[in-house]
Amino acid sequence: MNEQVALVTGANKGIGFEVARQLAAKNFRVFLGARNEKAGREAAAKLGERATFLKLDVSSRRSIRDAAAELARSTDHLDVLVNNAGIIVDGDEAILKATADHFETTLRTNTLGPLLVAQAFHPLLAKSRAARIINVSSSGGQLTDGADGWAPVYCISKTALNGVTVQLAAALPKFAVNSVCPGWVRTDMGGANASLSVEEGAAGIVWLATEAPHELTGQFIKRRKQILW
Repeated sequence: MNEQVALVTGANKGIGFEVARQLAAKNFRVFLGARNEKAGREAAAKLGERATFLKLDVSSRRSIRDAAAELARSTDHLDVLVNNAGIIVDGDEAILKATADHFETTLRTNTLGPLLVAQAFHPLLAKSRAARIINVSSSGGQLTDGADGWAPVYCISKTALNGVTVQLAAALPKFAVNSVCPGWVRTDMGGANASLSVEEGAAGIVWLATEAPHELTGQFIKRRKQILW
């Protein structure tokens, strides 16, 4: 129980990998959740002995159940869950052209996935002295000045994820449960012209995972400050 343990989903690249790297540097034992086994194992190997690959596809209920069982064989508790995995589907360009498939695929990963992961890993999180759940959201999901037409289905999924966050916070009063906007980050999703490096994008997530007051919960955070959603 003295060892700090974290699980980061979508951790084989981008913000997720950087969050895992920074947590490992802070002496966390970090599990890198990824659906691509080859990429996940390679990412864990880059981080060294404090990192372990965990096969996890957050869009699959079976994969989530299997991953929770596997983690329970490796550790007796979980201190930090970072729900980072997220997608933008091809064709998510205009709300009037959005299809049912666009919505179902996107929400399965970006909204339902984090909820099911939180449920599945709750028994291990409940054994932590100070459990934290961080849901990686987006300012595009804000109801207040958030919509500008960009990737509307993705943005709606993040609005819904913020709703999941406040419901989890209400249900888990002994946990710190928050959403966070990492900003516009230079990743495969953010593109090369984004204003922030992956290190900068990961910093707010790592702060919520390590240094933020534990009584801070049920909030939407950007640059360590509460923002409207």
